Amino acid sequence: MAILEVKDIRKSFGQTEVLKGISFSLERGQVVSVIGSSGSGKTTLLRCLNFLERPDGGSIAVNGETLFDAADPAARREAEIRRKRLHFGLVFQSFNLFPQYTALENVTLAGRLLAKEDPDYRARKKELFARIEDEARQLLGQMGLSDRMDSYPHQLSGGQQQRVAIARALALRPDILCFDEPTSALDPELTQEVLRVIRQLAQRQTTMIIVTHEMAFARDVSSHVIFMDGGVVVESGEPAAVFGAPAQERTRQFLDSYSQN
Repeated sequence: MAILEVKDIRKSFGQTEVLKGISFSLERGQVVSVIGSSGSGKTTLLRCLNFLERPDGGSIAVNGETLFDAADPAARREAEIRRKRLHFGLVFQSFNLFPQYTALENVTLAGRLLAKEDPDYRARKKELFARIEDEARQLLGQMGLSDRMDSYPHQLSGGQQQRVAIARALALRPDILCFDEPTSALDPELTQEVLRVIRQLAQRQTTMIIVTHEMAFARDVSSHVIFMDGGVVVESGEPAAVFGAPAQERTRQFLDSYSQN
């Protein structure tokens, strides 16, 4: 059974229809790269999946549970939205770290806030916080940041900040990890740092959706590729097919434009 089922997702801003009925599914351990020109709706799709934007139509299900159905009024209740957001982790292109917190504090912050919802929070606070910090230290270690846990964002390179952001997203153990052009704010050397980490996550069977403009990386790391244009899915399939022998002329035009740059 698919871990994620997205059906007919639609989203408009004013008179502009950005998503015009997006449907796809995702299996556990699969890595889906979403490619396309700027303005094609890729980021809006990720924001809808993470409930940072409310879709106008369609449905989203994770592990067989319907998280959103535009026809259901309950789908818009804020308390439910916050809970359902935990199924997804989102790594932004601009890092979005809290500047007043260290790397370790950035990774533990959400877990500490959620721990307060534990019925035995007062009695178990020390135990809960110790576990959260231990897991955060392990994640930062996996990101190659064992020696930078007490550093503040301004003391870190862009690549290091993005790796902290990845650790923060993983800390809540999401079913699906989403990346929104994770290397767009980085220079080529730092880009390779972040891509190396994402490649390692893929090798560990982490389920991921990656919006990226790194075509070679998408071809290398993905198990499935979706090409979007004008708010619709123009073509999707295995990387070898989409990149090697695209069926749609628009896909060929897009890939040709990248090969010429």
